[in-house]
Amino acid sequence: MDFNPVEDSEAIRLAVRQLCADFDDAYWRSCDEEHRFPYEFYEAMATNGWIGIAIPEQYGGGGRGITEASIVLEEVAASGAAMNGATAIHLSIFGMNPVIKHGSEELKARYLPRVATGDLHVAFGVTEPDAGTDTTSIVTRAVRDGDRYVVRGQKVWTSKALESEKVLLLVRTTPLERCERRTDGMTLLLADLQRPEVDIRPIPKAGRNAVASCEVRYDDLPVDVADRVGEEGQGFRYLLDGLNAERILIAAEALGVGRVALGKAVAYAKSRVVFGRPIGQNQGIAFPLAEAHARLHAAELAIREASWRHDAGLPCGEQANLAKWLAADAGWQAADQAVQTHGGFGYASEYDVGRYWREVRVMRIAPISQEMVMNYVAEHVLGLPRSY
Repeated sequence: MDFNPVEDSEAIRLAVRQLCADFDDAYWRSCDEEHRFPYEFYEAMATNGWIGIAIPEQYGGGGRGITEASIVLEEVAASGAAMNGATAIHLSIFGMNPVIKHGSEELKARYLPRVATGDLHVAFGVTEPDAGTDTTSIVTRAVRDGDRYVVRGQKVWTSKALESEKVLLLVRTTPLERCERRTDGMTLLLADLQRPEVDIRPIPKAGRNAVASCEVRYDDLPVDVADRVGEEGQGFRYLLDGLNAERILIAAEALGVGRVALGKAVAYAKSRVVFGRPIGQNQGIAFPLAEAHARLHAAELAIREASWRHDAGLPCGEQANLAKWLAADAGWQAADQAVQTHGGFGYASEYDVGRYWREVRVMRIAPISQEMVMNYVAEHVLGLPRSY
């Protein structure tokens, strides 16, 4: 295995880092406090081609893999943008993966170029109030009516619903009781969001408030059959194709937040003088920060393996899930230790580590909880009996 820096990857990293330097902590602090979507940042990333990095070149994208996309999102998070910055763009990067793999040529030609340029904002609608992680229990229904579907139901935690023109929406086209398998009968639709049949309400939450997460109700929303992704009833299978990419990219974001939090903590530990010496001279401060570095380093190696396997077309379910688990844990520990290192100032908004702490916490519960990752590893890697 060659660990020499890859020139192309390092160029991507440097370019994104330089762009993100124009958006400092004060910018992200104000976006979060004002619950304001970071349009200036989004447009800068779109103009420079980063939003379309994983979209095929024939549709106006960069044609790169998940490895390059993970570097982009890691650097965005590590700039201090944390999850407010990453979430503003990552749905356009991995959310369209089912369309890229399974959409008709007409559907891809109609929408992917607009996603690549940043003109089309897309949300992702899967989770429901009474289904949660049990995706096969969703009840949002789409009934075929000639050349369109009529959708009725409710989703929660639909990020970017307020800004998005379209939502990649998982619906039931066949009721569960009529399906041979629980995973049958679900369909993916690229539906309109900004219509009178759609009611969008932001959910008040602890952090990452520049990008709203919403409860969305669909009341007889018409969706053209031409906006269906692939075949009717195969939506769950199409959705699974994008899950490994999502886990890898979320892991990279957690790594980035951990990096910026650790950097702030180290700088503070060097400059903060108590009892006549910098607090970083005390092992009670130094050792937890060194441990945070070790955890982040190990998580980064797991991310690189997972993305390499994904881009090489190799099975990567185990690696993607472990990368997400390790990075979410390492990012959270680094941010928590950054708050602890700052002491009371860790709770002060102006030092930003509290913001990182709130934002990175979500990766331990979304898009899949740490416990569900352990369920996957226990069953599919270790061969233990399924626990649920």
